[in-house]
Order: sequence, then C-alpha cells, then structure tokens
Amino acid sequence: MSEQMPNMDYDADEVINDFKSKFKWPKKDEVDVVVKPEKVWLRLLISAVLTIITGGIVYYMMLPALNFKDVNMYLFVVILIVLFMVFFALACKANKKIERREYIKKKSKVPVIIVAVLAVVMAIGWVCGATIFRASSYSELMPVTTSDFSTDFEKLSVDSVPRVDESRALTLADQQLGSLSEYKSQYVVSNTTTMINYNNRPVRVAYLEYADVFKWFNNTKEGVPAYMIIDLISQKVTVVNCVDQFGSCIQYSPTELFNEKLIRHLRFQYPTELLDTPNFEISDDGHPYWITPVLDKTIGLFGGTDVKGAVITDALNGESVYYDIEQVRSDSSLQWIDVVYSANLLVQQYDYYGKFQNGFWNSIIFQNDVSQASQGNGYIAMDDDVWIYTGVTSSESDASNFGFILSNQRTKETRYYENGGAIETAAQQSAEDAVQNYQYAATFPILLDIEGQPTYFMSLYGSSNTVKGYALVNLADKTIVGTGIVDEMKSDAKALNAAVENYIQALKDKNIIGTDIDVNEYLVDETDENEGGTAAEPPADTESNSAEGSSAAENGSQVTGEVTSILTSVNNGNTYYYLQINGTYYYISVADCMDVLLVQTGDTVTVTVGDKADGVFVSATDVAV
Repeated sequence: MSEQMPNMDYDADEVINDFKSKFKWPKKDEVDVVVKPEKVWLRLLISAVLTIITGGIVYYMMLPALNFKDVNMYLFVVILIVLFMVFFALACKANKKIERREYIKKKSKVPVIIVAVLAVVMAIGWVCGATIFRASSYSELMPVTTSDFSTDFEKLSVDSVPRVDESRALTLADQQLGSLSEYKSQYVVSNTTTMINYNNRPVRVAYLEYADVFKWFNNTKEGVPAYMIIDLISQKVTVVNCVDQFGSCIQYSPTELFNEKLIRHLRFQYPTELLDTPNFEISDDGHPYWITPVLDKTIGLFGGTDVKGAVITDALNGESVYYDIEQVRSDSSLQWIDVVYSANLLVQQYDYYGKFQNGFWNSIIFQNDVSQASQGNGYIAMDDDVWIYTGVTSSESDASNFGFILSNQRTKETRYYENGGAIETAAQQSAEDAVQNYQYAATFPILLDIEGQPTYFMSLYGSSNTVKGYALVNLADKTIVGTGIVDEMKSDAKALNAAVENYIQALKDKNIIGTDIDVNEYLVDETDENEGGTAAEPPADTESNSAEGSSAAENGSQVTGEVTSILTSVNNGNTYYYLQINGTYYYISVADCMDVLLVQTGDTVTVTVGDKADGVFVSATDVAV
C-alpha cells in the first residue's frame, strides 16, 4: 500500500512560487530583446488619426487660444502628446507584450523632451513677468491722474445714481419674468447683468437663459426671444421682444450648446486671441450685442493683463467685428459701448499702481506711499459712460480711506480724488446702525457731492431683497447720517427726500454748511410717475417716434385699433402692459384691468385714455378686448 503512495517530500511554498512564476510579468532586466512592431508606419498613422479625432473633441470643449500667452494652449499640447503616446502604445499592443512596452519607452524620449521644453518656456515666461523683477512695468499699466471732486461730481445728483444693486435688479427681473406666461416656463433670467448708460440713464440689461437642457431642445431652433432692461433709478423692468423689434431671436448666447454657444462661436472666429468674458449690451436703438474684450499679456508671457481691443458680436446673427482699443476709445460711433474693462481688471491694475510705484521690495518691507483699493466697488453713470468707484486705503488693515478713484470701463481713464474719510464698510455700518430697529442692510455706497461735502449714498434693503429706505452718510464724519424709510413715508420718492432733508439738517446742526442752504435744490420730484425721473424707454420703431403717433386722444375718450406691439414692465411691484396702437403706447396696470392679460399682438382692442401722457406713452384706464 505504502509503495503506491506518491512522494510527499517537497516544500509547498516552493510549489506555489513556481506556479506564480508562470504568470509573472518579466522585469525590465529580464527582457533580452526589444522587438520593433511590424508596420510601424501604419500604427503611427492610426495613432495620429485617433489623436486628431480625440484632440478635436478636447479642443471643442477646452477652447484654448492658439497663442503662446495662453496657459491653456500648453496644457492642450501636453494632452495631445499624452493621447498620441497612449494610442501608439495600444496600437503596438504594449499592454500585452513586454518587449513592445520597452520599445514604446525608448520612443517616448522625444515627446518627453517636447513636454520638458514647453515647461521650460512657461517657467521662463513666468519669471520674465514676475512682479519681483518687473514691478515698474506693472505700476505703469494704469495711468492715474488727480482730479477735483467738486468739479467732476457737480452734475451727479441724488436723482441720477442707481438705487438698486445687481442682486436687487435680478430680483426685479425674476418678478417680471414670472408674470409673463409665454416665457416663464421655458426661460430664466441670467445670473449676471451688465450695467450700462442707456439714453443717459443707469440701467442693467439681462438676457434670458433656457431653464434646462430639455427647454433648450424645445427652443434652440428659434433662439432666445427677449432680453430685459432694469432701470436702476425707477426700478422699472422692460421686456424687449427681439422678434417684434428686430425680426429675430437671439441666436448666440452663453446658454446655447454646440456651435451657437457664444464663446465657442467667438473662438472659431478668432482662434488666436485671448478672449475675456463677453458682456451683454444694447446699442442706443436697443439692438442686442455681445462685447468681448480681447486681452494681451504685456509683461513676460503671462503677466500684465491688459485690453488691446474688443469684438462686437451681433447677438441675432453672430456677425463679429474687431476694433482696436484706441478706436473704441475715440470713435464716436462706438460711444454706446460701456464695458470693455472689467471691474476686477481695473481694480487689479490700480493695486499694481499703488503697490509698486517705489519698487517691489518697498511694497513688502518699507511700504512708503503704498496704497490699494478697498474691498468692494460701486458703479456710477457719468459723461455717457460707466465708471467704477472704489476707495483707496493703506496696505495694512485700516478703518478709513485717504482717497478714492473713478475708473472708466470703456477707456480705462482713472481719476484719483484726495478726499479721505470713512471706509465704505464703516459707512454701511453707520447707515445700518441708524435704522437698527428695522434690521435693514445697506448696499455698497456711491459718492455724491452735497454742498461740497463728499457723501455716501446707500439704499437700505429688507429681508425680502426689496428697497425699504435710503441713507446718506458723510465721508469725513460718518456720524452725520440722514435716513428715509419707505414704509413710513408711503412713497419711494418721499423716503429719498426725507433722507436728503435729514442729512442736510444734520450738516447744518454741526455748522458744516450754512443755515441758509435751500434743501429743495436736492429733492426729487415726488409727483413724477416714476418717482425719480423718466424711466429708460424701450426701443421703439420709427413709426412710434413720429409726431403723428405721439398725438394721443383726450382724457376719457376711447381709441380703437390693432395692437402692433406689446411691452411689459414692473414698476414699484406692479406689472404694466404697454399696447402700441397707431404708433402710440397705451399703458395700464394689471391691477387696474385684468383683461389686458388676454391681449395678444394683432388683436383689435378699445382703450379708454387716461390723464397722463409723455411722448408716445399715454396712460389708460380700461382696455376692452
């Protein structure tokens, strides 16, 4: 029996290791030869074709500028090299044969050298543009001139500055969109707006976006049908139907996908340019455009960002024209453009100016005459342009400003004013303390000139993001405050006037101004329908502006005709409809006539004329469909 037993005299670990060795991938030093794959040229061709296809997809998504000053271009080239080597390795079956893998490793030296060269070029370019070596060049990016506050701010009145900021403007636009049944289920208001000076009024313009990808599928063939104008003084929102006004929807916008996506459309038109974020603007006649700043890196390869021009793109048909920055500044036909330099870029360039005037090491060690922009910025519409405002403070934490700047977003003209006082956040806190029982929040302040006194103007917001009042705070003495509350005064204009009256009285009480100053010079017209001036009018066609069309019927009479255009707006929380009949717009509140909701373009209606008229805009007391 025992003679038939197998020999069990062996080590189990030895058997297991021997078994593993049959499946073990050989080490590099165990490979005797490096085998060159057959038909290498074919494998290279296949790899190149696959790289071109995949690289095209990557380019379509990344959209790098084919420019040595764009970091994304270097990243894109590295991705192409990696893709090619991966495809070539797979084509040579290096994942299955060790001798092929060693061949691929040897052939990878050239791509690795290319990547290394790119890294060296980037490093040299960055060093050449480093602030430690080029501080003087950075300080010269923005020319700054000293200007006189009283002279420049003489025409800027309480009634001409924005009363709402961007967040409130978006809230108003959302409210307006919610009242429009034809839009509200398909579109949403974009989360960014552009402040422009439109017909000498500070307004924000906002475009619509598709609510989701399914709404995009449902509407992309026609495009985005409208945009919104939010008057920052009257808080009136106007929806401009592009089809009615211009015969076409907005075809190119950031909310589109594929080739109609704005940045992709621009990249294909200008493949080598460094494109900044496009701004949505409208011309004087209301035509929608995209203004895209074209950047340049003026120091080294990646430093000293500045604007060298702008691309103006027709939002309706996608046609684009490039203008050099000097032409944008000087050409009167381009005066309607307001935003070429972003607020962030202007503040960054001023910080370079303030920090590096006396060299890099001074900005860190001695800090003689070192200044920087304070936190936050506001916007002022002045001289038919939009200017950003921000205070100037020291490089260390400080509770006060020793001056402030205005910087033009179209020309980059920057003015410095040697008017020191409370920092903006301190002024906001002072305004909020004055109405602490209401717990209102103050907006970022804007400077005004009241009797030669630089004065912060702020709106006061409630928890519902609505304007609840106004506050004025003295720049030099933040304890001088004037406030007006809408709920107390029962009117927006009366609340603004109350703030002005209280502020001027506080100045008189401290003997800063004379007691004979007439406060009425600074008050707004409380009888004005828009409480603060005539709201920015929506674009109208030639017929609407004719003298014949502007002659309206008398109060109480009736006008019957076909509705050729319908506009809407939200004014102080009420939705108004503007029905164009025979060249005249008759407006009425939905609260006064619910039937106006049923009116459509082409309907014949009878309008009962009201007692207010302003050019082509006439009030109505009733609309019969």
